[in-house]
Amino acid sequence: MAGSWWRVCGRWSTSCTSTNVSDTLRCFSGMSTGASGSGLSRASWSSGPGNERMPLLSAQTHSTALHLNPLIIRQNSRFLYPTLSCFCRATHSDVKLKDPFMLAQKDLKCLYDDIKKEMFVSKQELKHLCDYYFDGKGKAIRPIIVILMARALNIHSNQAGDLLPGQRAIAMISEMIHTASLVHDDVIDGSDERRGKRSINDVWGERKAILAGDFILSASTMVLARIGNSTVIKLLSQVIEDLVRGEFMQLGSKENQNERFKHYLEKTFKKTASLIAHSCKAVSLLVNSDPDVHEIAYQYGKNVGIAFQLVDDVLDFTSGANQLGKPAAADLKLGLATGPVLFACEQFPELHAMIMRRFSSKGDVDRAWEFVLQSDGVQQTTFLARRYCDEAIRHISLLRPSPERDALIRLTEIVLSRDK
Repeated sequence: MAGSWWRVCGRWSTSCTSTNVSDTLRCFSGMSTGASGSGLSRASWSSGPGNERMPLLSAQTHSTALHLNPLIIRQNSRFLYPTLSCFCRATHSDVKLKDPFMLAQKDLKCLYDDIKKEMFVSKQELKHLCDYYFDGKGKAIRPIIVILMARALNIHSNQAGDLLPGQRAIAMISEMIHTASLVHDDVIDGSDERRGKRSINDVWGERKAILAGDFILSASTMVLARIGNSTVIKLLSQVIEDLVRGEFMQLGSKENQNERFKHYLEKTFKKTASLIAHSCKAVSLLVNSDPDVHEIAYQYGKNVGIAFQLVDDVLDFTSGANQLGKPAAADLKLGLATGPVLFACEQFPELHAMIMRRFSSKGDVDRAWEFVLQSDGVQQTTFLARRYCDEAIRHISLLRPSPERDALIRLTEIVLSRDK
């Protein structure tokens, strides 16, 4: 896979006239012929005192923004598509990348206990419901990213690497909002399993599960209010709005085949990447006033978040229930057409009708599953996830070198290689 990916990199051209989604996302056009790793390697630091600004991308690098085939670009959105990043891995081949989990361990140690304290209630049953998923057995990807980003930004801004109280609170909030959304998602989807155990709605029923999700969300807003920064409050409030809008988008299907991938990526941003992107930007606001630094944090979170979900969609086809902690083919059973299915449509047009009826006819799920596995849908979705990770690396590489920055680079590989 990696070998073929680099061969594709070498074949990118300055024009792309493909007329289908699969070719469109294989062929990234509009790239400057002089684009290379030198764009980053030339960025240098001033040794003058008090210099806190990062090196900016050159005009040439800015000119290499991704241009897609008209099938997609006419409804392009600023957060949907990655830009040039083919050189990022070579740039960091000499960096000894740090283990993100080890670096974040100190700050994660009491995170879940502190979250439980924020949700203290006298009613024992409600407390059991709210504490159910805060058992420390989740991946904790979101708080890890927030913690590492905060430390990297603090070092970048000529301060100590230790977390500020507000930054730690944002790490807690990110996990609380995410968990509340999982509780509500399980009710909407009728899921009976989450993280390898029975879901809250399966144990306590849908009504109590909805109330538990609401309570977790309300507790997170209390923590958010105590930070006392109106811009941070606005950012994380946007996350909650995006989650709702993303869920509504997931309930519908686009009749126009050419709009489906744009719809899918936008939904992916709202449901998954928005929380990571806005949380990363929020911790940057607490330590640095430079808008360029804020944008670096946001772009890293956005691109890693989209990649994470793309990989999750791939795992729905390649991993068993034991690895995922949830039933395989869950998305197809819910009527959802994810990346592997949308790519597979290029080779198996029969999938279009199934998508419109949300795989509701007898045999649709099994047939769609076979079509995806016979196509290159899984490979193309994985390829796209790698491109988003490369873009995340491109942005985070502009921060001052630090173990935390390198751990964030390492985290992109973990996202791509995970099996659950």
